[in-house]
Amino acid sequence: MDENMGLGTKSRQKQTADVCKEHLREKYQGQRTPVEEFIVEIEGAATDRDLSRWGRYTDIKDIKQEMLKRLEAHFENWLNP
Repeated sequence: MDENMGLGTKSRQKQTADVCKEHLREKYQGQRTPVEEFIVEIEGAATDRDLSRWGRYTDIKDIKQEMLKRLEAHFENWLNP
């Protein structure tokens, strides 16, 4: 994450990332390996992790249900190209 970024922004990015990852892990419990691979593909590996990448699922209205619908659609398309 950018060092010049405010703490509030980093906190929101982490919160968005946590919500997205938790949702995927709960909804697709039987597909743990693909879910974890998808998570790494979105945010990167441990050394170059970028939680801001989860922001692609949010919008200006910041509606959680809409964000999760976009996330599910992307995961489903990724899983079944």
